[in-house]
Amino acid sequence: MFGRLLPQEGKFFDLFNAHADQIMLGAQALVALLASLNKADGEAAKHFELIDAAENRADRITHETMALLHKTFITPLDRDEIHKLINCLDDILDLVKNAGQVLTLYDIRRTTPEATHLAEIIVSSCDRVRYAVSLLPSMDNGTAILKTCEEIDRLESDADRVMRGAMSRLFRDEPDVRQLIKLKAIYELLETVTDRCEDAANIIEGIVLENS
Repeated sequence: MFGRLLPQEGKFFDLFNAHADQIMLGAQALVALLASLNKADGEAAKHFELIDAAENRADRITHETMALLHKTFITPLDRDEIHKLINCLDDILDLVKNAGQVLTLYDIRRTTPEATHLAEIIVSSCDRVRYAVSLLPSMDNGTAILKTCEEIDRLESDADRVMRGAMSRLFRDEPDVRQLIKLKAIYELLETVTDRCEDAANIIEGIVLENS
């Protein structure tokens, strides 16, 4: 089924991998940010700075990818696929940054097991996205890529379940209306990160099927 060679402009794949690395750095910093809230050690701002730095680097990678796309006559993937994938990767990290901003701007001073669980699922999802991206240069990896995309889909379903449970507990047990509103927004934002990871998986799956 798989194995057709792609025309090689390897720089695109290098840029995809570089961006995926920044996504992982941002996701790991988000987990650390959440953990710092419970420790009250004042480190949350430092962890957000790491997220912000990763997002800025990723923005530059996205701009470089788009510039290269305009200059390259023969691309290894369909131009629309390259455009969609790099922008979807960028969306993932943008949402990670948004989550970090909300946690700091809302002055959240304690987190919940559900928020931590969602952040851990984000890290797993981003790791799987990074792995799938790393396999893209060869369609010999098609079976492994599709399996990885299925794993990302399952993680998104896990995040859905965690968020539903979190919302149920929140509305049942949280007496502080302001805290309820804040946590509701955070849960929804964290879950949306896994949605974007699933979107990336769908794009990658489409690339494999189109080029098989």
